[in-house]
Amino acid sequence: MIPPLHHIRRFRVNAPRRLAAAVLRWSTSLLLAGALLTVVATTRMPVEAQQRGDQDQRGRIRSEVSLVSVLSSVLDKDGRPALNLTPDQFEVYEEGVKQKIEIFEPETQQPLDLTLMIDTSLSETQDLEFETEAASRFIRKLVRPGDRLALFEFADTITQIAPFSSDVPMLQAALKRIVPGDGTALYDAVYLGAQSLARNPLGRRRVIVLVTDGGETTSRTDFETARRAALRADALLYTIVVRVVKVEGGRNTAGEHALETIADSTGGATYFPNGAGELDEMFDRIDRELRTQYRLGYYPDPHPPAGTYRTLAVRVKCECKVRSRKAYYSGGRLD
Repeated sequence: MIPPLHHIRRFRVNAPRRLAAAVLRWSTSLLLAGALLTVVATTRMPVEAQQRGDQDQRGRIRSEVSLVSVLSSVLDKDGRPALNLTPDQFEVYEEGVKQKIEIFEPETQQPLDLTLMIDTSLSETQDLEFETEAASRFIRKLVRPGDRLALFEFADTITQIAPFSSDVPMLQAALKRIVPGDGTALYDAVYLGAQSLARNPLGRRRVIVLVTDGGETTSRTDFETARRAALRADALLYTIVVRVVKVEGGRNTAGEHALETIADSTGGATYFPNGAGELDEMFDRIDRELRTQYRLGYYPDPHPPAGTYRTLAVRVKCECKVRSRKAYYSGGRLD
């Protein structure tokens, strides 16, 4: 039996409505599911990005804070720089424990920050002109693109006469403003030279070059404070001692020995020219050594507590003499 026409019409009218409602419910479900997935995705992405950021940050912290960098000057039996050595010829020890060398740079190109400190005490007056002329030639030879030098004069006080700069003519002109003073604040000079270097950015070699007669008379800083300041600043100390009095009994040898001790502990050196006429040779030695240094880097194992004094030793498998710093302070430089 055929259904009445009005039933057929009702079916034809209601079926599209039910279909539309079903489609609407299905579409809404899809939209809600998509929105939920979007929320989940946008919630997870920052977390993952943050995790990656945390890992990157930990890596940066490890590389910038934990890494111990050791500059080593290696000399052959004739006192000349020993070149072309390989990583397997070096060993680094911290507190007697052998460390894994992670960074090896022969003839490192790491830029220099250098404080050049000229003794202007009365005892140096007769050689001051020779010293400033030799220093001017040293500056011209030493300062290369990326390097910076600051100039200080010291007597009973320490005065900065040129800030850190790569401007060679400006630095040379500043040397002409040096004037004689009274007394010799030797330890103050080392301490303040280290402080000035410690304020500079990381990733640069730090060097103090000090020209003096070696007499200590007016420092407020004592020997140990000066030595520790140089170590905390990761600074190499090179000293040129111009002996005004040639006879040992007539000069202050305590200052000379103190400078030798500080320089040795930092990995630097002390030179004793036979007069101002040999200053150029001494400056040339320093320049040559700075250009042929090996840079070694390692992450201490075990990791030491911050601020602790750590002994260091570098050994080289060759008939050579190696100079490097004997200690460092973990986790921080001099502020």
